[in-house]
Amino acid sequence: MLKRKLFTADHEQFRDTARKFFEREIMPHHEHWEEQGYVDRDAWLKAGATGLLCMSMPPAYGGAGADRLYSTVLIEEAARVGASGPGFSLHSEIVSPYLNRYGTEEQKQAWLPRMARGEIIGAIAMTEPGAGSDLQSIRTTAIREGDHYLLNGSKTYITNGYNSDLVIVVAKTDPTKGAKGTSLLLVEADRAGFSKGRRLKKLGLKAQDTSELFFENVRVPAANLLGREGEGFMYLMQELPWERLMIALRAVAAAQAAVDWTLEFTRNRKAFGKPVFDFQTTRHKLAECSTQVQVGRAFADQCLEAVLTGELDPATAAMAKYWCTDMQCKVVDECLQMHGGSGYMLEYPITRAFADARVQRIYGGTNEIMKEVIGRTL
Repeated sequence: MLKRKLFTADHEQFRDTARKFFEREIMPHHEHWEEQGYVDRDAWLKAGATGLLCMSMPPAYGGAGADRLYSTVLIEEAARVGASGPGFSLHSEIVSPYLNRYGTEEQKQAWLPRMARGEIIGAIAMTEPGAGSDLQSIRTTAIREGDHYLLNGSKTYITNGYNSDLVIVVAKTDPTKGAKGTSLLLVEADRAGFSKGRRLKKLGLKAQDTSELFFENVRVPAANLLGREGEGFMYLMQELPWERLMIALRAVAAAQAAVDWTLEFTRNRKAFGKPVFDFQTTRHKLAECSTQVQVGRAFADQCLEAVLTGELDPATAAMAKYWCTDMQCKVVDECLQMHGGSGYMLEYPITRAFADARVQRIYGGTNEIMKEVIGRTL
């Protein structure tokens, strides 16, 4: 296999740290977290103490000022062991960057250091019961009343929603202006009128808490406005390419893990007196899967290079997200098939990976929307 040239010795040293953390602190508890539907907060504190949260944030706000290759390593190592529970990436690489890029100095000092330590868990509330990929159709409103906004509405499918202490809420501050009337508000979980609904039961990602959020006349100080009023939709569009590439990076890493698990399984499992791997149909199918993973990795790594230079455009990110997640689902399905009946048992990582993979083609914008984003540039 071609050597990946993006990562330095420092990145690989960090990879070892991340790998040990997931093996020691996450996987022994993962089955329990899947049953209860959320990750214990102690895991967040341990991640913060190990330096795994908000790494790309400036040191002045508790981060390490690290490049996004470190964040990529964390995504890949989580996928390698099948750790789908902790919503670390959303917290560190979606919520935190919004704060760092658009927040005031007071907002950054108030929240980012505690997020880096794992004391505060962040979420972003975009999706609503009637608005998913079409963010312009959101109905949640935040109407200015003096020095406060009055927030009303509901959100659903919110990752980290149950554990959240701080939520970036996408709301209409001027419902008459469409996208140009959209703003972002920082809303603390203990504000009166803010309630969390049930933890949603999902096909996969069962340890990752996903919740409904409700806002009933929540008084949010005007000082909690993130960035400028009416520019929220533009902020969302600027951050989406990196979010979508993160999904693609996890897709490639998860597909590689599936191939690795299947290689081990087929070499140890015997049928008709010989290892399953010795059958030509098995080797050829694994050759196909391995090739698809390598193609995806080459493209994702090229996009990663563009992230480091600030050149990743929305259409290319959409290509990576759609192609890599489609590939992930195909590869994981093929690998599950090669496990035979064992592939249907949740005690095997390939089974959980199969369930976890399906949402990759949905969140971050469905793959059908990705094709529309690409098509508009042709």
